[in-house]
Amino acid sequence: MPEGPEIRRAADRLHDQLAGRQLESVWFAFPDLASEADSLVGHRVTAVDSWGKALLTRFDDDRVLYSHNQLYGVWKLHDAEREPDTERSLRVRLTAEGRSASLYSASDVSLWPLDKLDEHPFLARLGPDLLTHNVTLEKAMSRLGEARFARRSLGGLLLDQTLFAGIGNYLRSEILFFAGLPPRARYVDLAEVRQRQLARAILDVTRQAYEQAGVTNRPEWAIAARRQGESPRLCRFAAFERDGLPCHACGTVVEREMVASRRLYRCPSCQPG
Repeated sequence: MPEGPEIRRAADRLHDQLAGRQLESVWFAFPDLASEADSLVGHRVTAVDSWGKALLTRFDDDRVLYSHNQLYGVWKLHDAEREPDTERSLRVRLTAEGRSASLYSASDVSLWPLDKLDEHPFLARLGPDLLTHNVTLEKAMSRLGEARFARRSLGGLLLDQTLFAGIGNYLRSEILFFAGLPPRARYVDLAEVRQRQLARAILDVTRQAYEQAGVTNRPEWAIAARRQGESPRLCRFAAFERDGLPCHACGTVVEREMVASRRLYRCPSCQPG
């Protein structure tokens, strides 16, 4: 399933397609939304952003369209006169000044007043989005240090969307690798320099994954891996899915283990237990 960086990139593409443009037509497959479609015509899309794995399309009348792709949903961008070639079920279509965005196969879609958005049952449980909510190093450290998070093992904690929204399985392995920490480490037990290193890894790895379309590896390591004949997918990561292969940093064989019922990849030398 896509993680926060992939959803934010999807939001960027949707933003570029619609933002600043006046809606010419709106269509919803859901009966409870269909009655509101005409009320959006004539308004403008002001922005599209993300919160964790949810997309938020914002309109100039202070309403927000919430959508969650879940496993199968996908937005397709196209000219208004050209229907996408797909057998998926259309759920939402927004058309603005000749450009359309069509949501297929998703089932979790709703329209909210901006001042009620924080009452959404999914969003209300999320922590801040690392790419949308201006999370600084100091804010990240402060949140990690809260009593409800500080004594939990990082391997499970990083997947908890109430901490930070958008971190999934590949980001978890990569963050812990670059922080030099094993999954059983706890924030409360770390020296301040290691706490700062962890917070910095959370921010930097997530930002790099967003800017480089899911690539979290260091460029020099990726180049060396390609020369060794590794697959393009493996070259994308520093630790994730590299079990049985040498660590880029030290040469120790990377191991795979199950943590919080999900696979995690760790260098036992760079991340000693």
